[in-house]
Amino acid sequence: MKIKFEDFELNIETPLKPSSEKKYIFFLHGFTCSSTDWLKVINGIDKNYNPILIDLIGHGKSDSPSKLNYYKVNSQIKQIKKITEYFTEKKIILCGYSMGGRLALSFADKYPEKVKGLILESTMYGIKNETEREDRKKQDKGLAEYIKSNKIVGFVDHWLNKEIFSTLKKLPKEKYKLIIENKLKNNKIGLVNSLIGFGTGNLPCLLNNLKNLNFPILLITGELDKKFTKINQVMANIFPNAIHSIINNTGHSTHLENSIEFKNSINRFLSTL
Repeated sequence: MKIKFEDFELNIETPLKPSSEKKYIFFLHGFTCSSTDWLKVINGIDKNYNPILIDLIGHGKSDSPSKLNYYKVNSQIKQIKKITEYFTEKKIILCGYSMGGRLALSFADKYPEKVKGLILESTMYGIKNETEREDRKKQDKGLAEYIKSNKIVGFVDHWLNKEIFSTLKKLPKEKYKLIIENKLKNNKIGLVNSLIGFGTGNLPCLLNNLKNLNFPILLITGELDKKFTKINQVMANIFPNAIHSIINNTGHSTHLENSIEFKNSINRFLSTL
C-alpha cells in the first residue's frame, strides 16, 4: 500500500494482515536496503504483534523526489509519524537497522510518549566531535558524487566492498545474490539525497539525550562488528532501561547474516513489553 506525504508516496508492506487487537512494530531498513530485507525476520515474529515494513523515502518502492528537504531528519520523522498514526494511536515499537535505526532513535527522541519500546540494530547516536562530523559530511558528499557518476550496479559493488559489509560475503551465494538484486532496484536520486539529507554527518548528536529515554530498549550488534559493538556498549550504559544483545559470528547486518538469532532476540524482548 502507499501513503501520501505532501507530493510523494511512501510504500508500506503488510505481509501479515494487521489486527486491531495486536500491538504494532514498525521496521525501518538501512541505506541501500528496503522492506524486503525484513521478510525473513517477520516470519515467526511474536504473534501478539503486527509487523509493518516501511520503504523509507528514496528506497525500495517509495518515491525518490528531487527535493532535498524531504530527506532531512525533521521531514523523515514527520513521515514516520504519519505512517504510524495511520495504523494506530497507541504506543508503538520501532525496529531500525543502521540508517533506519538512526531514524527510529530520532523519532523516539522527538516523540518519546509515542514509543513503547525501541529495537536498534547496528545503530549509533551521531558524531559528537565537530571535526569528525565535518569529515563525515565530506565523505557522504563524495559518495553521493560517486553515485551520480556511475551506474547503480557499479555503486552497489563499491558499497558492498566496504569492510563493514565483508561478512555478508560469507552468506550462501543465492542469498548474497538476492541482497545485491534488491539494492539494484533503488533509485540513484533517492540514494544521493539520502546521503546528503540524512547522512550521519548531517544529523544532530543525540548522546546527551539518551538518558531521557526511559522505555525498554534492545540494542543488537554483531560480534564481528567491533566498531558498533563498542558504540552500543556505551549506549547501553546511558539508556536507563536497555539490553545489549551481541550475535555471535555476525557483522554489521545481523538480521541478514543470522535472521534466526536476530528474530529470537527480538521475540525475547517483545515478550517483556
